[in-house]
Amino acid sequence: MKIWPLAALLTLSGQTVLLSCSSDDDETVSPAPQQPVVINCVKPDYLKAGDKVALISPSYFTPMENVEKTADVLRSWGLEPVIGPNVGKLVDGRYAGTVAERVSDIRWALNDPSIKGIVCNRGGYGTIQLIDQLTLAELKASPKWLVGFSDISTLHGLWNRAGVMSVHGTMSSFLAKGGTDETSTLMRDLLLGQLPNYVLPAHKQNIAGKASGVLVGGNLCTFAPNLGSQADATKGKDLILFVEEVEESMHNIDRQMRILQMNGVLDRCKGVILGEFTDCGTEFTYESVEAMLHELLKDYNIPVLCGFPAGHGDVNLPLVMGAPVTIEVRDDAAVVQFGIEGNQRVVQTADITAAQTPVAARLFMAGKRETAW
Repeated sequence: MKIWPLAALLTLSGQTVLLSCSSDDDETVSPAPQQPVVINCVKPDYLKAGDKVALISPSYFTPMENVEKTADVLRSWGLEPVIGPNVGKLVDGRYAGTVAERVSDIRWALNDPSIKGIVCNRGGYGTIQLIDQLTLAELKASPKWLVGFSDISTLHGLWNRAGVMSVHGTMSSFLAKGGTDETSTLMRDLLLGQLPNYVLPAHKQNIAGKASGVLVGGNLCTFAPNLGSQADATKGKDLILFVEEVEESMHNIDRQMRILQMNGVLDRCKGVILGEFTDCGTEFTYESVEAMLHELLKDYNIPVLCGFPAGHGDVNLPLVMGAPVTIEVRDDAAVVQFGIEGNQRVVQTADITAAQTPVAARLFMAGKRETAW
């Protein structure tokens, strides 16, 4: 009888099955690295006065009062809001409709040629359920601006993999507060063709350098689980990765980043932008999430820009996802500049963050934080 080293023989229904085990002498077989894809996104046409903009709810339910107030804001900007047919529905106590209904509203907005842009009402959870319900071909066939953040990061991934730029920006639950703050008006101006060139103050956890690449990412715990799916824009090469998070433990942020690392995402990054880490954990002795991520990223020899005011904080400045972007991190300041056509405007982020009313803080104290995103 042959002796199988470091193996087990299992007999099932009269058949012998070999369960092989590797030994220290065995050759280690590493999985073949995933080949990166080329992300080359078109820029949808900028909006103009009179254009129709769809308001849809791809994730959690939004009260119709917020949607109607947002419609008023869009009208004040000279745009014509149109509300998705299924907006206002509530399923399972949270979702803004069934999967089919939420997908239907996306397709309705894409397929109506009179609709030029799409603003999501809120995030929460649910877009991961839509990934396999849409095709990249149908998104590419109707390139339109999509606006949102948080759970909408999944849709940004889909848009960017389809070759269409999108806007990581504020949504109805915030716009309903009036739409006159810098977070809202900068998004308005971007959609109308005025690009922000951001200048940021120095941050102690920055890593100096200059790099250009395609901007992808968003909410970490939303886009990291999409690895390998058709919504995975981090599969691209020459990336500038944007990351933000809210109400997550440090260890889960570390876990998700290391998942990206093990899948080769960080190797494909030319630079990283760290946004807001709002109400996140302090269970380790790191002085901040940025300090923890600095330790993870410092050996990649790429620029890391910390403290970009986008995410779930009081200020959520718009970013063009899927766009070519250049970041320059210096000892005294940092710059974020988009390499797409449009009028340019220098935006000093420190001026905005200093002046912004702490809306999110008030909501949190009132027990209504969730409605902001």
